[in-house]
This record gives sequence, C-alpha cells and structure tokens, in this order.
Amino acid sequence: MRILLFTGKGGVGKTTLAAATAVRLAGRGRETLVVSTDPAHSLADAFGTRLTGEPSLVDTRLHAAHVDTRGLVDSAWDELRAQLRAVLAGAGVDELDAEELTVVPGLDELLALTEVARLAKTDNWDTVVVDCGPTAETLRLLALPDAIATYLQRAFPARSVRGMVSGVGRQGWVDAVTRLAAHLAELRDLLADPQVTGVRLVLTPERLVVAESKRTLAALALRDIRVDGMIANRLVPKAGMRRGPAATWLRTRRGEQDEVLAELRASTPIELHVVEHRAAEPVGLEALASLADELYGRSDPLGSSVSRPPSLLQIRPEGAGYVLRVAIPLTEQSDVDLARIGDDLAITVDGMRRLVPLPAVLRRYEVADASVDGDGLLLQFAGTTP
Repeated sequence: MRILLFTGKGGVGKTTLAAATAVRLAGRGRETLVVSTDPAHSLADAFGTRLTGEPSLVDTRLHAAHVDTRGLVDSAWDELRAQLRAVLAGAGVDELDAEELTVVPGLDELLALTEVARLAKTDNWDTVVVDCGPTAETLRLLALPDAIATYLQRAFPARSVRGMVSGVGRQGWVDAVTRLAAHLAELRDLLADPQVTGVRLVLTPERLVVAESKRTLAALALRDIRVDGMIANRLVPKAGMRRGPAATWLRTRRGEQDEVLAELRASTPIELHVVEHRAAEPVGLEALASLADELYGRSDPLGSSVSRPPSLLQIRPEGAGYVLRVAIPLTEQSDVDLARIGDDLAITVDGMRRLVPLPAVLRRYEVADASVDGDGLLLQFAGTTP
C-alpha cells in the first residue's frame, strides 16, 4: 500500500489535485481511497457527491471519505479524559488542575491521523490519497506522534503513574499508556517510511508561496518525512501569437511564473509537475480525469524521479572528533537555531523544532562549530573519550 499526502498553502488547489490523482490511480486499476482531513471539507464538492466518515463508492475502484475530527473527539476522548481525571483526583490533584492536565495539545489532529490509519486498514487499498489541511496544520499533524509522546512522557512519567495509581486502576492505566506509546510509534514509522508514505506539495507559481514551500520542505525533512513530488497549479495560459492588452498581460504574467518555477527547479531535485489555470472549475469525475491527464500525461502518479532520501543524521570521523550532517534543505533565508539539551540536539528551522536524540558515539563530545552547505547542517563535534 502507498499513502500520498497532499498539502500546500490554503487556496492553491490541493483538494482538486488530490481528487484528480485518485481518479487517475483508480482508472489505472488500483483500489484507491481518498480521504480529507481538512477541517474545511471540500472533497465532496470536487466529486459533486455526498461523503461521510466511512468510505463510500464514487467510481469503479474509487472510494472517498472525510474525517469528522470533532465527532472523533466527542466519541473517543471524553471517556478517556474522564478516567484520567479520576486517576489524578485519586492522587490528590485538585479537580480544576486535573481538568487542565488532561487537555492534550493537538488532539484533534492526532485523532485525524489515527482515523486515516484506521481507514487505510478497512480494505485492501493499493493507494490511500489524503487531502490534508493547509501547510501549517499539516506540519502540526505530522509532528504530533513525536510531540504527544514527549508530552505524555513528561506530564505522566511511568514512575509517577505507578506511584499515583493502585490496584486494578493502576494496571489499567499502565496498559493504556503502553498501548498509546505503541500506537504513536506505529504512526511515526508509517509516516517516515519512504516506501509507503510520500508528500505531494501543491503550490502556485508566486514568490511568496514558493518561499513558504521551501520552508515546508525543510520542516518535513526535519521530521524524516519524504516529499516525492511538487505540483505548480494555475499557470496562466501562453498567449501564443495573439496581440492586444490581454495577450500582453498573459505574456508578462506567464514570464514571471516561469522565472519563479525555474528558480524552484534549480533549488531542489524533487520532480515538479505543472497545471495550467482552467476557465471552468474542475468538478466531477470527467473534469477531474481531464485534469489528471494534463497533470501526469502518460506517467504513473506513483512514479518519482527522486531516489530514497538520505537519512536525517549522517556521521563521519574527522581528526579527534566527528562531523554530523543533518540533511535538511536550507535556503539563504532559513532561520536556524541549535541547542544541546542533554543527549538531544534541539534543531529549530523557521520556527519548527525537533529534538533529535544524538547517536551514542557523540554523547561524550561537544559541538565545536556549525556551518551550512547545499546538503544541510554540518556540526563539528570535538573532545576526547575516556
């Protein structure tokens, strides 16, 4: 099974392109499920049909659904939070404090991701296409397995939990925490496996949008999540031999867009597809199939010209120490901050942070220098081992 996550700045057309990709995949004989996790659902509008939280048949080999995160929270979380409040209250925690402690940040997004994983297992799908929310929401979504695991570990350490809970309740809570940890690890492995999951970044050929897309590439690389394709949507048509003010505007605007895309292609090896702006909004299976023809031509939507990405961390010995490369695509405008926190390296790129456990061989060394090259960060570790 392959999972394709479509994301991009709000309004760039990611829902339509996700739907068109799903139509192409199903048309090529693959059992395909397309799911929307965007809180502002428009997947049903793209198909011109009604969708629910469970997969429904849209066309031969094509099913679609949208995730109702609010309903998931109402049905799945209230009971668990009530149990947790009881545990904390039994440990002498004030009722108001207990209420605050049971508010897990990003719960809606976590449940949405969990629901996608559940739906992916409901049938023998060849491909699951996910219409994600706008870029910022998607980055939070993909960071959640790590973030919530860290949150729970710090808020409810295993020793503290065992000390607070006694009897039958104790074993039940410990089992629940163990199951949650395993579930988060499974989600993280699913997202980080480039043989299973790929991200398709949708953009419009404008400098501000492309700048955000470059930051997104760095943020996803920081999470070890592979972007295996980009789609530039809504290129204005070429004017050809036409004359007049409208033709002049088309040539000028298309020239600006082509220049932006040339710069983007020069900055990354990721395959870039382009789609021209259409006079009529593509709604319905026939229009989506036509859009997919323009988007992919004769190629396979699952194909990619990019090989398996390098691992996030690469180490090599140098002199009396080591060099650690952190493989993140950076630009001259990237805002990078590094900090050593115990045995972890806190890496912040354009406001997105990740705690990366240092390889054991480096934990007795100190960071002596840091620099940036075309392949990411280079950290010099110096010191002597005992």
